[in-house]
Amino acid sequence: MSDLGLLLAEAAEFPAYERTRNWLRENDRFRRDILELLGSAGPLASREIPDTAEVPWASTGWTHAKNVTQMLELLLLKGEVAIAGRAGRERLWDLAERIYPEVELPPLDEARRIRNERRLQALGIARAKTTKMPLEPVDVGEAGESAVVEDVRGEWRVDPTQLDAAFEGRTALLSPFDRLAYDRTRAEQLFDFEYSLEMYKPAAKRRWGYFALPILHGDRLVGKLDAAADPKAGVLHVHEIHEDVKFTRAIAKAVDAEIDELASWLGLDR
Repeated sequence: MSDLGLLLAEAAEFPAYERTRNWLRENDRFRRDILELLGSAGPLASREIPDTAEVPWASTGWTHAKNVTQMLELLLLKGEVAIAGRAGRERLWDLAERIYPEVELPPLDEARRIRNERRLQALGIARAKTTKMPLEPVDVGEAGESAVVEDVRGEWRVDPTQLDAAFEGRTALLSPFDRLAYDRTRAEQLFDFEYSLEMYKPAAKRRWGYFALPILHGDRLVGKLDAAADPKAGVLHVHEIHEDVKFTRAIAKAVDAEIDELASWLGLDR
């Protein structure tokens, strides 16, 4: 919750994209219908909210014409609604003012500066400005100090407080959304680690697997794990371990231990 004020300060500026702003403007009555309904009857699941959109949401993906869920997602990003809980796998929505505690909202420029500094602390090194990505941004503005990465074009920003910090490597199986690998371009430029999430690709076109996990060893991203949990059979199936570098005996042993730990955490046999 310590970042809530920073997030809400930026929420007032959402959305940045003209197409999304236009859709919200064209469906302002729909927006107010949802807020009024949640105010009187919330929290509610999305299926309990009538679709009164005047202009359907157009998309080439799975969100096409999903007007209620799309409006709720946008109102969440605008700080007007919030997730109050879950009923099974369904999210329950309510007015943000009934869910979030009262927090002080800093000026927008101050909120962005603090968030950039915190993001750089987490990343260590990042671009000042780069291509926008879904969810959390990956650039840091003017936070930190300027730096140059050998054999990589352009300017980077580094967190000076971490330059002399002690480093202790470890072995870990990372989520595809882990900040270390989330920015695929950064991961390839800094660590020579090529990766993409292939769950939306046809099986025949996948190189690493449906939901391959990046493998960290020491200070290097060394490969990907293609595995799948089968709760009904009580088994974690390991399809393949892709080695970006030739695994030494020490790397193989450490990765093997992490896979066993993953299976144990899932309550499965390997």
